[in-house]
Amino acid sequence: MADFSKESCPSVKNILLLDSEGKRVAVKYFSDDWTTNASKLAYEKSVFTKTLKTNARAEGIQTLYARLMVKLNLGSPLIYLGTRECLLSTTEITLFDGYIVVYKFVHDLHFFVTAGDDENELILASVLNGFSDSVGLLLRGDVEKRTALENLDLILLCIDEIIDGGIILETDANTIAGKVATNAVDGSVPFSEQTISQALATAREHLARSLLK
Repeated sequence: MADFSKESCPSVKNILLLDSEGKRVAVKYFSDDWTTNASKLAYEKSVFTKTLKTNARAEGIQTLYARLMVKLNLGSPLIYLGTRECLLSTTEITLFDGYIVVYKFVHDLHFFVTAGDDENELILASVLNGFSDSVGLLLRGDVEKRTALENLDLILLCIDEIIDGGIILETDANTIAGKVATNAVDGSVPFSEQTISQALATAREHLARSLLK
């Protein structure tokens, strides 16, 4: 019988959305690895600083290449190239303090997902892209700090739709944005009428396009 226990499921330790100075916009932790707010802030500052460095990005690409070559059991770099470039076209990765960190920068916002070093990098990349893309849908493409702060509840709801207690629930951006917009319409959170209607319309539009492809 397959093992469906919590321990056997892919999981993450935190999701971070920081600004261009490394300050918090929206963060959620799902691990006791950081027990105080001070330790969380210290981690955020450290991971932000590391990922800004060019050598950190180069290290991340090399690490991802080596790890996935082993995990996917691909003996030829030519076979691997498609998977590698597809993933790295939208995300970057590094090892930091014994954790895997996948991340991407969109304008003045920095998106991060942290997990244990035994987690699957491709799954973590899908979590990161699901988060950033759903935020983009709900903010109608205006992915910057000012708009994010004005719609912070939407972003926090996105995280709730993606992760529950560290366990990955959903990674499809259209599905995530649609659920968040629906919850807003149902009155679960106090959003303005304009924000709700725009978010729902955008999510539906992108979902319709994806179905027609």
